Amino acid sequence: MQSVFSDTAWSVWEPLIEEVRPKGKTPSKNLRGTISAIFWRRQNGAKWRALPSEFGPWWIAAQLFIRWSKLGVRQCLFEKVKDRDQALGMVFLDGTTIRAHHKAAGAAKKGDTGCLRDREAPGRSRGGFGNRVCVAADGHGRALSLTLSPGQAQELPSAYFLLDDLPYPPTYVVCDRGYASHKFREYLWNRGSRPVIPPRKNDPEVACPKWAYRHRHLVENLWAKLKEWRAVATRYEKTAASCLSVILIAATVDYIKA
Repeated sequence: MQSVFSDTAWSVWEPLIEEVRPKGKTPSKNLRGTISAIFWRRQNGAKWRALPSEFGPWWIAAQLFIRWSKLGVRQCLFEKVKDRDQALGMVFLDGTTIRAHHKAAGAAKKGDTGCLRDREAPGRSRGGFGNRVCVAADGHGRALSLTLSPGQAQELPSAYFLLDDLPYPPTYVVCDRGYASHKFREYLWNRGSRPVIPPRKNDPEVACPKWAYRHRHLVENLWAKLKEWRAVATRYEKTAASCLSVILIAATVDYIKA
């Protein structure tokens, strides 16, 4: 059976997966091959039925991915690898839009509160349907926390969730002008973090250390790396849990490769 993992790479991934995966009555016969099929599909943005036959029956990989997404296994795996080394002297916040493929439609709606937990379908934004994904990145340009919301949502409300998910307040929080808000700056100062956010054109001047803002390319580089996965650059998943799982897989790979 085909595998996207070398023996060396699988020796790193296997103990991590075994630690977080749910233990069923019947263990997976070929976990390495099934995980390889999931990774191949996410990297290429293909249909489940388009999986090469060398990976085995496509439905086995599809069922495992969907079940683990519902159980939050990908989130647990991400938390496991990111705890190795966190550099929180400087944290960068940034968001991006992920356009939805027409195959992402069709999930049963559970309400329209604006919260992703209650809404599976992507929201309508400029350019069509999609999702807004926001990330907090550390000083090494690696993801620390992620939020997923409808495409029409603004980035600023997600910033509070991203920062609350960190183990302790960072020294500097670096953002672009989309996060320029007196309330948000006060929130950062009260937490013991220094905001590095340039003012909007019509706003009064505020302190924004240029030497710190100059490093904001690290979070932009992170999005460039994550979107090399076609299933991250375009949403193909019907449910929010599956969509977020794809992004978490890419972020986990970025940690392990570093």
